[in-house]
Amino acid sequence: MDGDLNNKISKCNRRDFLTLSTKVGLGAAVSGLSLSGCEQVQRGAYSPVKAKALGTVRIGVVGVGNRGPYLTKELAGMQGAEIRAICDIIPEKAERVQKEITEMGKPRPDVYTRGEEDYKRMCARDDLNLVVTATPWKLHTPICLEAMKAGKHVATEVPAALTIDECWQLVETSEKTGKHCIMLENCCYGRSEMMVLNMVRQGLLGEVVHGECGYLHDLRHIKLSPNGYEGQWRLKYSIEHTGNPYPTHGLGPVAQCMNINRGDKFDYLVSMSSKSIGLNLYAAKEYGENSLQAKKKYALGDINVSMIRTIKGRTITLYHDCSSPRPYSRINTVQGTKGIFEGYPDRIHIEGRSPEHQWDSVEEYLKEFDHPLWKKQGEKASGAGHGGMDYMELYRLVKTLCEGVYPDMDVYDAADWSVIVELSERSVLKKSCPVDFPDFTRGNWKKRLPIGIVEA
Repeated sequence: MDGDLNNKISKCNRRDFLTLSTKVGLGAAVSGLSLSGCEQVQRGAYSPVKAKALGTVRIGVVGVGNRGPYLTKELAGMQGAEIRAICDIIPEKAERVQKEITEMGKPRPDVYTRGEEDYKRMCARDDLNLVVTATPWKLHTPICLEAMKAGKHVATEVPAALTIDECWQLVETSEKTGKHCIMLENCCYGRSEMMVLNMVRQGLLGEVVHGECGYLHDLRHIKLSPNGYEGQWRLKYSIEHTGNPYPTHGLGPVAQCMNINRGDKFDYLVSMSSKSIGLNLYAAKEYGENSLQAKKKYALGDINVSMIRTIKGRTITLYHDCSSPRPYSRINTVQGTKGIFEGYPDRIHIEGRSPEHQWDSVEEYLKEFDHPLWKKQGEKASGAGHGGMDYMELYRLVKTLCEGVYPDMDVYDAADWSVIVELSERSVLKKSCPVDFPDFTRGNWKKRLPIGIVEA
């Protein structure tokens, strides 16, 4: 053990030391662990972004192979937004979206297709003020950093980062440059999720004490298929890593109900993964028992369960399962001292209001507690992706930037929800030992106000 690590351990308690533990067999080196929560007190001062109104959001999009084309076209149709540039490593994909934008009657955006780092040339343009990235995970942080350093706000698909170090880089760069780094967590804008947040704010559930959430989505075909994710990047991650690589969809709405980073904070987690067998079995059935896919060893367990405790004693159970035959679910359970909401299917029980020991239909509650944003923008969201929450997410992104209003989600949320990728992996590799969360707000979570119930 080297002297630097000895010095760090001497300043930390046992649980802090666990966050410095090496990922045996998965390529993490001790020298790369210097930016853990154990060292957070040594980092720069907390400085939330205060950005001016843009008037018009002029956008460059990086990555139009899968999710990107939809985001680009949806943004192009937003009042106050213009698509000025499109970047992708495959020229045909960038040119196809370029053509689709012009067919919408919009100005022809420029394309950047000179390789994996051509986004740097795009970010250097002086007419952009927002960069949106929908690339494979490993590029999210590098693109965000490049854009902010070039003077642009940035919005990234999930997760925003894959490591503790990357999370800190996003936070510190956002603070230093004064540019927003917003994670595009569309699930926070689902109608049910926003209704629950409204009910929580009005006290209907009492004090929130527990949540259950996750991302449970059968992706075996798209992960294994050569025609799925470009270069099978998501499959490669499953080969190299364990833990929970995609924690934010279910977690985001629950975290908002619990005022995480705004009155409470994630304290620590423990994580456990099942054996990995689902991809092998599916590959044997689809490609043959002797196929490379069937014989490959996958590090990612079929099912990961992480348990999170907050500083104020709230608990969260977070699941990840993309390798099992199952219907889609994000669970979306919020338990309070006066009642409970549970998703998939949506149902609710409020003490003194619901029949004893029985669930109520959500329909009547929706009439009373539907979020104001959905009441006013629901018709426009109708027909948009993911039940309309994609429209709501992008509508709010453009509106807040146009008006200079602080966004619904900020870089601290992006970091706190994304850091679970590495923290869960560390815990799994240490036989589910507890691992501390860094404090990206450096204690300012105690005085930051909860997000409000925004109007349209």
